[in-house]
Amino acid sequence: MGFLVANLAVVPLDTERAKDPAVTGAKAANLARSAVAGLPVLPGFVLVPADRAPGAPAGEDAVRTAWRELAGARDAERALVVRSSSAHEDTEDSSMAGRFDSVLDVRGWEEFTTAVQTVLDSARRVQLLHPPADAPPDDGMAVLVQPMLRAAIGGVMFTADPVAGRTDRLLVSAVSGGPDQLVDGSTQGVRYQLTRFARLVRTEPAEPAGQRLLTHRRITRLVALAKKTERVFGGPQDMEFGFDSGGKLWLFQARPITAMAARPARGARLLGPGPVAETLPGVLQPLEEDLWVTPMSHGLTLALDIAGAAPRRTLRRLPVVSTVDGRVAADLRLLGAVPSTHPVLDFINPAPGARRAGAAWRIGRLRSALPLLAADLMADVDRALADIPEPGQLLGGQLLDAVSWGREVLSSLHAQESLAGALLGAGSGATGAGEALAALAEGRSRGLTEEALLARHPVLMALLPPTLGDRAPLPGHTGWTALPRGVGALPVREGLRLRIRWVQEMQAQMVRELAGRLDAGECAPGLSRLALLRWEELVKVTEDGGLPADLVRREPRSPDAGPLPAAFRLADGVPVAELPPGRRNSDDGQGAGGGFGAGTAWDGRGERPEHAVLVVRSLDPALAPVLPGLAGLVAETGSALSHLAVLAREFHVPTAVGVPNAVDRFPSGTPLTVDGGTGAVTAEHPDESILPTTHGEEPAA
Repeated sequence: MGFLVANLAVVPLDTERAKDPAVTGAKAANLARSAVAGLPVLPGFVLVPADRAPGAPAGEDAVRTAWRELAGARDAERALVVRSSSAHEDTEDSSMAGRFDSVLDVRGWEEFTTAVQTVLDSARRVQLLHPPADAPPDDGMAVLVQPMLRAAIGGVMFTADPVAGRTDRLLVSAVSGGPDQLVDGSTQGVRYQLTRFARLVRTEPAEPAGQRLLTHRRITRLVALAKKTERVFGGPQDMEFGFDSGGKLWLFQARPITAMAARPARGARLLGPGPVAETLPGVLQPLEEDLWVTPMSHGLTLALDIAGAAPRRTLRRLPVVSTVDGRVAADLRLLGAVPSTHPVLDFINPAPGARRAGAAWRIGRLRSALPLLAADLMADVDRALADIPEPGQLLGGQLLDAVSWGREVLSSLHAQESLAGALLGAGSGATGAGEALAALAEGRSRGLTEEALLARHPVLMALLPPTLGDRAPLPGHTGWTALPRGVGALPVREGLRLRIRWVQEMQAQMVRELAGRLDAGECAPGLSRLALLRWEELVKVTEDGGLPADLVRREPRSPDAGPLPAAFRLADGVPVAELPPGRRNSDDGQGAGGGFGAGTAWDGRGERPEHAVLVVRSLDPALAPVLPGLAGLVAETGSALSHLAVLAREFHVPTAVGVPNAVDRFPSGTPLTVDGGTGAVTAEHPDESILPTTHGEEPAA
């Protein structure tokens, strides 16, 4: 025998002492609370270190007696299940789902003692997700022993939807047989979404009405058990259950749901990066937001007001463009990027029609006047930029004045650029990016350096995103063969876009110079620190030299932060992905939570790439050690309620299960995006995103 039976005490499962997780571990304690509360729990006992249960029967005789009472008079009369019950699993902070061993169908004393040893040994192999200070890895391990039930139907039930964050829905995954097939990821099962009134919302995959695993009567009993269990524990639960051959329902396990997704409030705005990300594609620091996002939002608000696209009250209340973790996002409905949610109400409501009728007269005149207005604005901007001396020749106050002028003129440029896109069309079809590529190809053929290229061809700034930090290098060999035509040949909208980029670059140069001068003085924040200021704080610094007291504690936003979903709503500041209208297709899987991520497909073999998205055929619990740091997890089979999916949510790994032919469709090295909310997995093609693209009919900058 590999362990000392003399050191173990026996605690019956239906006693008050068994309800203490410090004695019996969380899993057994939860079942003990359930049993004492009258829930249908199989009988059993818990083996714990003797010093943890003073006065409890201990030693080999006590263990053998408890085993014999449960197994029956003859050794092989009844099979047992021997399960882990650690103080660190099945808690509110971490489920540790599937991390410790359980042994099924145990018969006889020798098999029983071997199974107990297997469970105890598993505690030493597992690294805790939130380890307590100075605690050994096997601290708190107990062993739960119960009869082995041959379930006719088993499954997992979440008394709330952890993926959607809905407490008014129950999720059930069911299979023929025991729930172990689900939790180990070997079987996907049938997924049922239920209301709290036992109404079936849908099943995945669809089942014929007369051949459902879970009949209405079984569903009603499951919902009743879910409500009772929530009352016992005071919150949403992750439960394992089984119906025996006689139809009796048993509770095998109950633990808190550890990773509930945030749910957007009713009426939360639908946001997305699409209409504005090409102008500001990267992660912005606070000062960059105030310099570039605020004028963009103000300009688009003005354009929407002129076009009568939204009520002024709405435009005053809601910013058209904002940022989420430093990435720019726009209100998709305000910009018309998605259909209205109430087209019938819009049709019968006279206000939009009256508003647009009032705007029609303005629009009619503006369509003919806009080219001249834009030409005047571009000429004014060109003259102003040409008149601004080199940053080193300006006084500190003049540097700040130039940046401030840039904020004002950017608002006008964005407004006219948006209106030009809506009213004037694409013109000749030429783009600033295309003109820049042509100029770059010609300049490189003549052997010009990068600095010489930028000085001679300012249009090249169209290829570089704005930043207060180090400017990115120009693209390498482009293969572009068209001839440059000059900036004057660009359509109105493209000309306005180019001026926007030039003004942004002027502002960046002024701020860099200002940071250098502050470094030379008594307060030396440096450019990276200066970018953490807000515009009002920067003005105050230049006026009295005082830096915010908390500046040293502010952390810059990581440029490697993942991309935003194509469409999302915010829940407590966290993006919750939503499928844009018309985007659902049969190649998508089932969302298992974890958010939205992007990275490189990896099959788990060989060197792990940076930002790896693990693509596998099934959710094998042995994959748990590789979850930390993954950018995503994609599986062809498996349930959103399986152990590995639960762990993935705890590690905030975007997870999609049931993705057809994922291993073949996404070989290692494929750039992927994974939406854990919707189950959409998309292969990105690098050659489509190397250079900015321009679409003449976009409604925004």
